[in-house]
Amino acid sequence: MTISNLIENILYENNLNQNEFALKIDSTQAQVSDWLNEKSKPSYDKLRNIGKVFKIDGNELLDLTNKQLDLINEQTLKVVDLFAGVGGLSYGFANNPMFQVVLANEYDKDIAKAYSLNHPNVKMLNCDIKEVTEEMLKQEIDCSIDIVVGGPPCQSYSTLGKRQNDERAHLFEEYCRILTILKPKMFLFENVTGILSMNKGQLFEDIKTCFEDIGYDLKYKTLNSADYGVPEFRERVILVGTKNKNNFEYPLPTHGEKEGLKPYVTLEDALSDLPCMESGEENKNYASEPLNEFQIFVHDCKELKDNASPKNGEHLIKLMKALPDGGSKDDLPEELRPKSGFGNTYAKMWWKKPAPTITRNFACPSSSRCIHPRDSRALSTREGARLQSFPDSYKFYGSTGMKNLQIGNAVPPLLSVALAKQVEKYFATKK
Repeated sequence: MTISNLIENILYENNLNQNEFALKIDSTQAQVSDWLNEKSKPSYDKLRNIGKVFKIDGNELLDLTNKQLDLINEQTLKVVDLFAGVGGLSYGFANNPMFQVVLANEYDKDIAKAYSLNHPNVKMLNCDIKEVTEEMLKQEIDCSIDIVVGGPPCQSYSTLGKRQNDERAHLFEEYCRILTILKPKMFLFENVTGILSMNKGQLFEDIKTCFEDIGYDLKYKTLNSADYGVPEFRERVILVGTKNKNNFEYPLPTHGEKEGLKPYVTLEDALSDLPCMESGEENKNYASEPLNEFQIFVHDCKELKDNASPKNGEHLIKLMKALPDGGSKDDLPEELRPKSGFGNTYAKMWWKKPAPTITRNFACPSSSRCIHPRDSRALSTREGARLQSFPDSYKFYGSTGMKNLQIGNAVPPLLSVALAKQVEKYFATKK
């Protein structure tokens, strides 16, 4: 009997479908489907959940999977996440059985708390990265590290705001210092595209030199999250360094307008199973069962959390309702038209397109284009998380503004899934 056979028996004996089984073991339908099709294997934690929930003797599980689990354990690649945020970049590695995220570093206490709520088995160093010493790392990590991932705060490099060559712009030097201590075989450095043009390109040259000087062979490429099933156009620079010859291959797009690709995931695809709401309304109930592949991935709770639309004033509500799909303030009647603001402020997204890049201000109608196109209102925290491809079970911590910051600054989980698969392939060729 294989793991796939075991799950099939559980589904049959308990009269469960894949989604119901996934909810019981704190997993996703997509992951269960992969196990049944033997595309991947459950992690130790997931196997323990299966045994506990369905009262399967632990020895029976070990007898069934002993050789497979021994192989996975020997080949598990150890990961450290720097500038970890809420854990979007960790997500793809934590949900791939070939990796184990062992330690994360995050400066902000609320964001670190949110990370730990979602990755409870990862040791969190909640401090300034400048305070992380070699002695501290040796005390917290009892294994060699294969991969370091993460990207310094992007505000200094972002093309959406006023760029500043401040202290934060040089946090890559701290990243480099940690690499000299941990000596991983690979690192994956993520940041906004503005990093390429900062100081007329000199900053990025300095970053590359810093990594090359400590022995890493480099590759970089700009990836768009929408190309990997995220319902949002969001470009990020992914710089990968390896100690040996860099044969890393970036993930090929799975979604887009070219022949042979799946269509982009639109706002309608992402949000149509969520309830219609008015400004100031909260609704914890789904409008329907999952209606498409993306919704199967994110729709993993019985009840929605953080799904309240901000309460706006009467004039702003009238303004939002007057906007056509994809409309901006220039499309409004003169009596409703704001007297100030850029062309993409007070603007509605398109229902049948992916969202533009969302920021921490995605619930503020006067920010960059972010008004809900179907309901003509500000987005809820949960809807913002959906646009970043966070599953509905993913937890955020703190005030509403803090939760929105955690979402707006994150790496989309589906992008991290695509990157983790390519990292796995890279190490498979090195055996």
